[in-house]
This record gives sequence, C-alpha cells and structure tokens, in this order.
Amino acid sequence: MSEKRAALPETIPIFPLAGVLLLPRGHLPLNIFEPRYLAMTRDALKGEPLIGMIQPTDPASADCNPPVYRVGCAGRISAFAETPDGRYLITLTGVARFRVRAELPLRNGYRRVEAEWVADREGEEEASFDRERLLRGLVLYFTQRGIAADWQAIRKASGERLVTALAMLSPFAPSEKQALLEAPDLGERARLLTALVEMAALDRSRQHPTSRN
Repeated sequence: MSEKRAALPETIPIFPLAGVLLLPRGHLPLNIFEPRYLAMTRDALKGEPLIGMIQPTDPASADCNPPVYRVGCAGRISAFAETPDGRYLITLTGVARFRVRAELPLRNGYRRVEAEWVADREGEEEASFDRERLLRGLVLYFTQRGIAADWQAIRKASGERLVTALAMLSPFAPSEKQALLEAPDLGERARLLTALVEMAALDRSRQHPTSRN
C-alpha cells in the first residue's frame, strides 16, 4: 500500500447526490447551501478536507437519508469560496474510490461512513480502448444535442483525462454513472463510455429520424 493510500482516513463524510459523478483526478464544482452540508464542509476544512461523493440507489427517493450505493469516490477540497449569502462554492478533486463498510451515526446532521479504499492505478495515460471509435460516437452525440466542443483540445487530451471528463460531464442516467464509477479500470470505463455514447446517439436517431423525400 502506498504512503498516500495508507494516509487516507478510515472515516469520511458522504454527500449523496443523484446523477453526480466524481472520478479519481477529476474536478467537481459544488454549490453547498443546505445547513448539514455547510456543517460538513466546515468540519472538513478544519480537519481532513475529504468528502465522499456517492449516489442514492433510488434517485427519486424523498427520504432525507436515502440508501446509497456501496461504491463512491472521495474528493479533496481543492478550491473554496464563501458567498455573501452564506453558501460555499467548492471544488473537489477526486482522490480515490471507496466501498462503504458501515455507516456511522450522524454528525451535525450529515452522514459518515467507514471507508474501504479501492486501489486504482494512478495517472493512467493509456488504456486498451478504441479512442477513434469513442470520438466518432462523441461527434454524433454532441451534434444531435447541439453541444459545442473544442475538438482540437479533446483530441489532444490524454486517455485518462478524456474518459474522466466525458464520464463526469455527460448527461447519463444515475445508474449508468454508477456503472462508469464501478468500472475496474480505465480501459473498461472507456469501453463502457463508448457503448453508452453510441446507444444514446442511436436512441436519438430513432426518436428523430431524418426526413426523406
């Protein structure tokens, strides 16, 4: 176990949020305004600045503390600002995935868990996936939705940065986001991402077929 991983705490606060994905080395901006999550952020800033992002198993649940998936990703607070109306604007930089071993009693209204850290290869630049196929699907996916993109920058991005950014930013369903999070490595995540992009583009084509005379 690396020194960095050994230093990760056994207990972390969690922020359940449906449809939101954080991956290791990804960057996630958050607008914090609920009292319990304001307290969570304050406590994190005073101690270990880690927050575990995790999804509820039922995105439609109205439960104040809904059941959550067993796998999430912890992020370190890498940017912080307080607004005049008392909100916190923070950015989390993904550190490592974790499995929930057990949930602990609430602290200041927010949830905490015992975390079992998942080993990830750090700084994966290359992986066994068809990059050109992913980009072809992405062009169609973005074109169908009228999404502008800096294709020069996208093509220059490393494999890990490309896959991480697309997985986090694309508007997939919560269950699909969870599958991307739980992919065992970058190659599997890239292949799943490619399949999701292609399926979404195909569904869109079926819903809005091109008219022919």
